[in-house]
Amino acid sequence: MLLATDLDGTFLSGDPQDRLSLYQTITAHPDIQLAYVTGRSLETVLPLLADPTLPQPDYIIADVGASLYHGETLQPIQPIQQQIDACWPGETQVASALLEFPDMERQDVPQSRRCSYYCSPERAADPRLKEIADALDCDLLYSADLYLDFLPRGVNKGSSLMRLVETLGIDPEQVLVAGDTLNDLSMLTSGLKGVCVGQSEPGLLESTRSHTSARVFHADSPGCGGIIQGFSHFGFLGEHGFAAESRRSAEPGQSELVIVYHRLPYEEKRVKGQIRRQRHTSPNGIIPTLLSFFSDGRKGSWVAWAEHEEDQGEFETRTAVDAERYPQLTAARVPLSKSDVDTFYKRFSKEAFWPTLHCFWERASFNEDDWQVFMRVNRAFAERTAAEAAEGATVWMHDYNLWMVPAYLREMRPDLKLAFFHHTYFPSADVFNVVPWRRQIIGSLLQCDYIGFHIPRQVENFVDVARGVFPLQTLEVQNCAPRFVTYGCAVGLDTMTTCIDTGMRQVRLGAHPVGLDLDRVRNALAKPEVKEQMSRLRKELSGVRLILAVERLDYTKGVLEKLNAYEQLLANNPELIGKVTLASVCVPAAKEMTVYDELLAQIEQAVGRINGRFARIGWTPVQFFFRSLPFEEVVGWYAMADVMWITPLRDGLNLVAKEFVATQGMLDGDGVLVLSEFAGAAAELKGAVLTNPHDTADLVSSCYMALNMHKTEAKTRLRELFGITAYNDIRRWGDEFLAALETPALEPSDRQVA
Repeated sequence: MLLATDLDGTFLSGDPQDRLSLYQTITAHPDIQLAYVTGRSLETVLPLLADPTLPQPDYIIADVGASLYHGETLQPIQPIQQQIDACWPGETQVASALLEFPDMERQDVPQSRRCSYYCSPERAADPRLKEIADALDCDLLYSADLYLDFLPRGVNKGSSLMRLVETLGIDPEQVLVAGDTLNDLSMLTSGLKGVCVGQSEPGLLESTRSHTSARVFHADSPGCGGIIQGFSHFGFLGEHGFAAESRRSAEPGQSELVIVYHRLPYEEKRVKGQIRRQRHTSPNGIIPTLLSFFSDGRKGSWVAWAEHEEDQGEFETRTAVDAERYPQLTAARVPLSKSDVDTFYKRFSKEAFWPTLHCFWERASFNEDDWQVFMRVNRAFAERTAAEAAEGATVWMHDYNLWMVPAYLREMRPDLKLAFFHHTYFPSADVFNVVPWRRQIIGSLLQCDYIGFHIPRQVENFVDVARGVFPLQTLEVQNCAPRFVTYGCAVGLDTMTTCIDTGMRQVRLGAHPVGLDLDRVRNALAKPEVKEQMSRLRKELSGVRLILAVERLDYTKGVLEKLNAYEQLLANNPELIGKVTLASVCVPAAKEMTVYDELLAQIEQAVGRINGRFARIGWTPVQFFFRSLPFEEVVGWYAMADVMWITPLRDGLNLVAKEFVATQGMLDGDGVLVLSEFAGAAAELKGAVLTNPHDTADLVSSCYMALNMHKTEAKTRLRELFGITAYNDIRRWGDEFLAALETPALEPSDRQVA
């Protein structure tokens, strides 16, 4: 059968449960074809195609019947479109003919093969308009006492739908049409079975009253509920219309808070075929913080993947995390094969999305087969989450690996409160729009109730991208100062959007720079081995100033650019030879990530060149550590550094900068932080010396200034930095994010439209 439905007031309206029931039935039932029949143009239908909660149409009849497209390819349906085009005189001819009616304003919305005007009922009754239409061989359509459309002669929703039915060879008795305004009258009086949904325009109900006995049903329920009543009334899909299971979303679980993260909250190691679990030996600050939300006995789940092959025996879906510390927390494990992990995370995420997010789009490699694996894995995460979450529970999802989880989850469990935190940088539209699946990704994220980023610039970049996909309305903005830098760095911003309306839901947005686990630094400094390391380094570095760099092996981190600048620093300032040394700690990428092999070779060549050019007996210009050092050892290096040189070309935040600040602050030190102005932390850490990593001269001058900074100024800067880092710690980050999620929706009178 074919369901041909109007959109606004019909297919996009009604009780949420009725919408879910109808949408799921259409998606699941192989014999239902769907046609959007709307007054909108294709351009304004496109946002609906990016909404993952809506069934995708097989056909689109747009512009009140004047435009017909295949739903999958969005190409015109020929020869119907060709016949309509031959009847249309052109919009310039219509506009010219209406110059004598200056009180009629053309609607400022996209239109094709029609001209639509705002028109009062009195003006619509003017016989001169009919004369103009006849002279142009056009028809007039007036609806809602407001809209007047000039259309090609004989073209309307009903005539175009009948042409489509005939072209496709569909049995007219297997077509159901649905509408709610006089705009839809031609469909409902075309002889096809039809339903006027509840709350339809009175004029439509009156005009179809004579048809109600056999062909047109007047429903009680508005929107999708009325369409469901129409299905039942005409006996489509059997006696009851809808299978009972299609009306139900996924059965709820018992967890009040569900964390969805790519890493389990414990480490798994396979020893002699058996999986052994232990606490993370070196957890990042996020994991302990997220775990802390369950320390009060809150019932929750942590959804993450676990590598598993079919020949490894039975898979344990749910395990305890720490029965003593978190008795009500369960790890809900999603089984992924090694092939899935390699494709979904190590290759696709890192070779397609990672470079794009960091504005290296020319390095990105997009593969449709990999995207299908990515979606399959995300759906598995969503299914596991849906089974864990209690009715109305909060689900907190993390980072770009799980972009599509909100889409699947909203469809399965519309009752849930969805939150997403984006840990990586989010670029502007001119970069992100190269992603082939940007509409699906943005459509998925906009299913969330709240989306958080590190800094305001990333929020606005997201809004900019989303505005190219959906007709967003900005409901609320707020000033970025004094929390964030405004005009002082490349990622600064004065105001940011905090609430938008997508037409389907309100979505709140916020900037929440991830904080630091200060106790982790404090505990490291208290360890005897760290104190011994600091004492040893103090002796080894006697008379030599230490410049420290700590980063992962990645082209986004600016390692090679920094080495070239350091070489230039020594060449320009020979008095520094023998007086400074650069300790570069470069953490290797996973072995499977061969994309970094060439970069490593270039870095090693640069280190060799610098040491060969400037080294003296007893002094090495660059100490290069290509390995992952224990956190405690890194803290020892932080403590001894005179200058911390952090120069990513683009970074979502950069926690290394905060680790250095915390270490120096706890020791009442005077180390200077030189930070890339393209790192998210630059918008937060006031007191850092900012530098442009794309400008070698600026890298050199900022490092030289830091080396020669007066101790009084260095201490003043560090005090300010430590105050910011200590106050906005990791616990505050989590608390503020969850508090922002609980902010109630805006009432119309409260909206602050930018």
